[in-house]
Amino acid sequence: MTARPFHRAALAVVTLVVLAACSAIPTSGPVSEGDAEVTEPSEIAVLAQGPQPGDTPTEIVDGFLAAGAAGFTDDFVTAREYLAGEAKSTWKPSAGVVVSGPVEPAPTTTDTEVTIDVPVLARVDENGVYVEAPPDARESVTFGMVQDDADQWRIAATPPGLILQQEDFSRSYRPASLYFLSPDEKFLVPESRWFPQKGLGTSIVSELLAGPSPWLQDAVVTAVPDGVELNPESVPVDDEGVAQVTLEPALAVTRADRDLLLAQIDASLRPVPGIGSVQVYAGDVPLEGAATLERGSGPPSNVEFLQDDRIVALVDGEPEPVPGLGALDSLDPRSPASNEDGSVRVMLSGPNTLSTVPTADVPAQDLLTGTALVAPSVDRFGWAWTAQPSSGLVAARAGDAPVQVSADWLEGRAVRAVRVARDGVRVAVVSAGADGVQLDVAAITRDESGGPQQLGAPVRAGAALVDASSVVWAEESTLAVIGRSTGNPAVHLVPVAGPTRPLPAVAELAGLAGSSSVIYVTTTAGELRRFVGSTWAQVIGLTGAADPSFPG
Repeated sequence: MTARPFHRAALAVVTLVVLAACSAIPTSGPVSEGDAEVTEPSEIAVLAQGPQPGDTPTEIVDGFLAAGAAGFTDDFVTAREYLAGEAKSTWKPSAGVVVSGPVEPAPTTTDTEVTIDVPVLARVDENGVYVEAPPDARESVTFGMVQDDADQWRIAATPPGLILQQEDFSRSYRPASLYFLSPDEKFLVPESRWFPQKGLGTSIVSELLAGPSPWLQDAVVTAVPDGVELNPESVPVDDEGVAQVTLEPALAVTRADRDLLLAQIDASLRPVPGIGSVQVYAGDVPLEGAATLERGSGPPSNVEFLQDDRIVALVDGEPEPVPGLGALDSLDPRSPASNEDGSVRVMLSGPNTLSTVPTADVPAQDLLTGTALVAPSVDRFGWAWTAQPSSGLVAARAGDAPVQVSADWLEGRAVRAVRVARDGVRVAVVSAGADGVQLDVAAITRDESGGPQQLGAPVRAGAALVDASSVVWAEESTLAVIGRSTGNPAVHLVPVAGPTRPLPAVAELAGLAGSSSVIYVTTTAGELRRFVGSTWAQVIGLTGAADPSFPG
């Protein structure tokens, strides 16, 4: 059999877009002001054709992949037409997704086996957990073929789940955040998942009730009582945009910490398109009174940076010294960091000492000495995190002994950068080892006073990066990283679970700061630039800037 590219998948998919409230578009006449509201296009319907008489084994597999990509429209009825025997009933399209580049048949393809070469971009498991694949990842997938009673080829053996090319995945799946609680119940902590757009609200609530993934579960709590389920197993949305969540057994729900439970459900569902509000029921009893908790990337603040041995803030486009701070000129200041209210300020004093920033009344205090310490990050409990290549992560706080933060997975690796999320539950770590440089996100286990103790097993983010040197939180579930995916170093936006996206390159890139969707960089020439729209805008007239930072 001659191998050929899989072109039929594109031809077998028909996309129908119905525009709401539009019957015709006028092409002449005067321009007049109207009061109509511009609406988004309605849901896209994607259709695929079934198998055709005389299709070859390769064409059957090609059509099956196309029908799988369109399967959310017809509940995979057409896709199952390509299957034979037990495969018709045992194939589980919900078992996960391989997100791929263009698929090609492999040279080993025969009449009884069709093998395809799949460039893997990411994998999504049946619970919606997304893991980006390293560059050039590939997988061979084999389909067992048989002929039916009419001598037509069908698929008798297929792996579970779907193989979706990136454009099909982007059309059918949406990212969502499931919100759990920090142990002190002050913060909503997001976990990113990806679910089919069809039934998105139902998937979100079902997985929220099931609880966090293993990497996060020891560092968060949930107000969802054990055994609580959706009943019925759906989240309908009425014409007014109210999502209705009915939980059973009612008695367990009414005895739960109701305000926290409602806060978790509301925060998880409200971002879904078409949902304006959420009504939760314990059986047929409506529940009210969601708690107001902290979340997100923090309140807006001015970027700070070093300039002429001073910590300054950019205020209305001009650098102004941060009030109340002492002189730094004899301390070789580097990489200043602070908490949100500025009550805890630290910096590196030279390459080997972590110290407090002096104030007008209190001199600098050494918190930790080591070798080649990385830029510090201050968490909401006042602990300053840093690391040295020989001994891993360390947290220090004035008045407390430094804590060596245990992380088995960092053994044999040299930490390059560390940044704690605003919730104090998650931490991003850039490290280098024999297998190269990688970016990981892990959950922090703390003692009752908030002191960090250890990190749980990590999840890898930004697998597309082949190098990285610094990291900050740009949004609550997105990191900004100076690294390299191809070519020269650039800033990349890296979701904790999602595809990495490079931003335009900046010559002589040096420092990075990010918060509340605002990203600044400095260059080795002392320029300060902000990412605006699709470009890096230089702050005019400002020179000598280094080590930019936001709280955290």
